Amino acid sequence: MLLTIDVGNTHTVLGLFDGEDIVEHWRISTDARRTADELAVLLQGLMGMHPLLGEELGDGIDGIAICATVPSVLHELREVTRRYYGDVPAVLVEPGVKTGVPILTDNPKEVGADRIINAVAAVDLYGGPAIVVDFGTATTFDAVSARGEYVGGVIAPGIEISVEALGVKGAQLRKIEVARPRSVIGKNTVEAMQAGIVYGFAGQVDGVVSRMARELADDPDDVTVIATGGLAPMVLGESSVIDEHQPWLTLVGLRLVYERNVSRL
Repeated sequence: MLLTIDVGNTHTVLGLFDGEDIVEHWRISTDARRTADELAVLLQGLMGMHPLLGEELGDGIDGIAICATVPSVLHELREVTRRYYGDVPAVLVEPGVKTGVPILTDNPKEVGADRIINAVAAVDLYGGPAIVVDFGTATTFDAVSARGEYVGGVIAPGIEISVEALGVKGAQLRKIEVARPRSVIGKNTVEAMQAGIVYGFAGQVDGVVSRMARELADDPDDVTVIATGGLAPMVLGESSVIDEHQPWLTLVGLRLVYERNVSRL
């Protein structure tokens, strides 16, 4: 089986693939202070509970694919693959790794690995043109052309960042649970903040995506809009432009990149 690891700024998502099917997944906090040995213990604890894997670290794992937006964690995961999975092919997404998606930006090295991986999965699953909206620490909008090229995107503050900022900077406000309120017009402070977050981000998504689609295709209706990320379900029901929800888009992309590179290892 293939172990995929997507390291984000706030959370790390792990997925276990049996062929093309994801059979297990986990979400943990990203901690840049964790050492390779600590990460190995964590992986053993998670995978040791799965009935298809052995109790020893690495039992049942035939390959590993990793992308990370936190360099220190990528460094430690590289050490994990070397020390604990030495006989298992591993693909770490970094410059030189074959993705199959041309990157048409001013400086391709600036584009986050997870955003490229999302584009890889979007092209494979839905074709182009497409826009991927990833609700993570930042809300990112990534555009893929009709020819399957990554052409650029938009980066905006994420939902959790916005909630934290309101709680810190608002003298009479506090951190709240991100949840859908009873109505748009809040009857108390908490509901008013929730309405601002949920409906405000839905409006942002609709506005940004509509503008991107007009630049991306002659007919904006030809653009497939895919939502992913842990907080995507909060906006799905309120946005009018999202066509598909693919919670494991990045993990699927990692599987595809692994398959395109493993023969070269």
